[in-house]
Amino acid sequence: MKKLQILGTGCAKCNALTEAVRRAAAEIGPDHEIEKVTDLRQIISFGVMTTPALVVDGKVVVAGKVPTHDEIKALIGAA
Repeated sequence: MKKLQILGTGCAKCNALTEAVRRAAAEIGPDHEIEKVTDLRQIISFGVMTTPALVVDGKVVVAGKVPTHDEIKALIGAA
């Protein structure tokens, strides 16, 4: 099971990334745990200074933008 964390404080882009990750993960399969991280201290602990960000199994794979649907699927599958 892969752990997917969306880092963001609740801005429009953060919410868009959350929904995009949920859709992409559902297409890939049910083996995903999705968590939304809104605590600024936790976000900074990942070394992320620009949100939104996507973390797959503890590794930041994208920050500061909302990738396309296909990019998200590739990021989830590759990490």
